[in-house]
Amino acid sequence: MPSQVGEHTGTRIKEQRRLARLTQRQLAARLPYSYSLLNQVECGAKPANLDFVAAVAQVLRIDVSVLTGQPYVTELQQDRLTELIRPIREALDLYDLGADETIPERSPGQLIEAAQHLCVLVRATHLRNAARLLPTTITELTTAAWRSGSSELWQALASTYRTAHDVSVKLGYYDLSAVALDRMDWAARRASDPCLSAIRQYMRALVYFREGEYRIGQRLITSGHELVSCAGKDRESLAVRGQLHLGASVIAARAEQQTLVDDHIAEATRCAERTGEVTRIHWLSFGPTNVAMHRMSAAIEMRQYDDALVQAHGIKLPAGLATSRRAHFLIDRARCEMETGHTEAALGSLADARHAAPEQTRYHPGARETIKGLVHLSRRTPDSLGHMATWIGL
Repeated sequence: MPSQVGEHTGTRIKEQRRLARLTQRQLAARLPYSYSLLNQVECGAKPANLDFVAAVAQVLRIDVSVLTGQPYVTELQQDRLTELIRPIREALDLYDLGADETIPERSPGQLIEAAQHLCVLVRATHLRNAARLLPTTITELTTAAWRSGSSELWQALASTYRTAHDVSVKLGYYDLSAVALDRMDWAARRASDPCLSAIRQYMRALVYFREGEYRIGQRLITSGHELVSCAGKDRESLAVRGQLHLGASVIAARAEQQTLVDDHIAEATRCAERTGEVTRIHWLSFGPTNVAMHRMSAAIEMRQYDDALVQAHGIKLPAGLATSRRAHFLIDRARCEMETGHTEAALGSLADARHAAPEQTRYHPGARETIKGLVHLSRRTPDSLGHMATWIGL
């Protein structure tokens, strides 16, 4: 069933503001946004962009998911995805029990291939298939790693924990994603893999980015650089180092630190010039294209929508780009188009994102807020937009 009429991020902000015993003017005075914007968001006249939501959550000392309504349980139940979450949660809890002797042995090569297959599924945004396979793969790899103590198997297990994090984030289960990241660190340490440990810090930084805790996010990026410095200066470590700089660039953008944004983009550009397009190193999507996409994302976070849209038009996505990154770019472009008044173009970008990655787009909070914004901007809602709004439960 669709969500209740009138239920949106703005109404949740209003409810949480009242629970905190704050008037609109009192809350607005603590935000880097105007009273007028807060008023319009609460009544549903404007969408609640993710940077705005993060700022409100930080002031009210609550999780962002309280305001966004994640996970979107009604839609997840319709898609029969909620039933896949509990087995993942249970598999993540088996990490310290040692080998399970009831599990038959598979060759290390088969298990490593299974871990890589999960990464392929997530990059292709086949979230249901990845979620279905995750529990068995985690359980088998956990037992195999305990039995052999092989660094390669611990690496594969760490990779699989990362996949659990990716799936959890994309479906809005942030509590589960935090557990998966802790397990990733546990396995990466046993693998003695500084690059995996650095990637884990990068992913933790993005958690704090989402929650509006930018200083902590920046500290985690610094920690990631310290870890990857132990890995030498090969193509693998360069790609990880570059990805850390890209993460730092969007965090700095949210914190409105333009100089830092420029510095991190410049460092990432230097790394990308040496690595070229990276697709299979720890399943990163690093390279010149991703640098360009993050430069655009940084402009969006600083609300420089006209500049971001110009950049978006200049970005040519390579055929081999992961579908997950392609869909993310399209959702970002739609936001730029909506904010600059190009509503038909924004709807087209969202339709393209839906076509490329329906599961990811359906549960992406940025896509949902952009669709809601387009609905409010349209005096006469086109059939295609109305269909999109119904699809996300509006």
